[in-house]
Amino acid sequence: MSNSSSLSELLLLAFADTRELQLLHFSLFLGIYLAALLGNGLIITAIACDRRLHNPMYFFLLNLSVLDLGTISVTVPKSMANSLWDTRAISYSGCAAQVYVFVFLFEGEYSLLTVMAYDQYIAICKPLHYSTLMGSRAYIKMAVAAWASGFLYALLQTANTFSIPLCQGNTVDQFFCEISHILKLSCSHSYLREARLIVVSACLFFGCFIFIVLSYVKIFSAVLRIPSEQGQHKAFSMCLPHLSMVSLIISTGLFACLKLPSLSSPALDLVVAVLYSVVPPTVNPLIYSMRNKELKDALRKMISWTFFSCC
Repeated sequence: MSNSSSLSELLLLAFADTRELQLLHFSLFLGIYLAALLGNGLIITAIACDRRLHNPMYFFLLNLSVLDLGTISVTVPKSMANSLWDTRAISYSGCAAQVYVFVFLFEGEYSLLTVMAYDQYIAICKPLHYSTLMGSRAYIKMAVAAWASGFLYALLQTANTFSIPLCQGNTVDQFFCEISHILKLSCSHSYLREARLIVVSACLFFGCFIFIVLSYVKIFSAVLRIPSEQGQHKAFSMCLPHLSMVSLIISTGLFACLKLPSLSSPALDLVVAVLYSVVPPTVNPLIYSMRNKELKDALRKMISWTFFSCC
């Protein structure tokens, strides 16, 4: 029996056994990764370069795109490399680093979406006080708090996960180092420590979730009181991209955490992991750019300027 002190590497789940399917997986993930890089990169560049977008809402969106780029870059390139080189190995320290960075970015994104819900609430329900409540220092402090919460939570999760001895082999049944699958390799029954971590995680998750729900209850109440139909449509259009991202992340995250053990299977676990770790960073730029005229204009202007300057 081996333990974590003697483990030098772990084995990740292979998407396929045949060389053709491995190359197909590499190609599919490469296309998804490049789409995520292009979409989020364009949003970051457009917001950074266009002065009209230098306000709290787009500052939060820029941070969200940075977090999305980081999240997908932590998991997908390693999986692509393993398929390309026909290997499953990841070093023990590399696995710990992957867990830490992924949890840090994922939790930071969830906290940032909570902050963005507050920004939407102030913009719609208290527009006259927006400049006061969301001054330059205020929204920067909110973004820093979101990043800091991810940093501390990831530290707690990673320390808890990798302080438990591993003696059930070294095969992680997932395409990246997912905490739940690493804990399956544990031979230690530290129920009290795990219970404390579950309580902390639940408080953090449901605290943010309740805050988002209450914010949108007040937002929708305010929108329905707007006399003109055009004003209501504009307000709903402002909320829709953020609400779509929140729904996508919460639904996939909840399903991953709360699915019944009897329903668990390698194929289902793989699909769920792809849904919450790969899909949101890829579709986020599409969701925000389709419903936002200012952002579309900035992207069109930037692409036109790039094209004509190159020609």
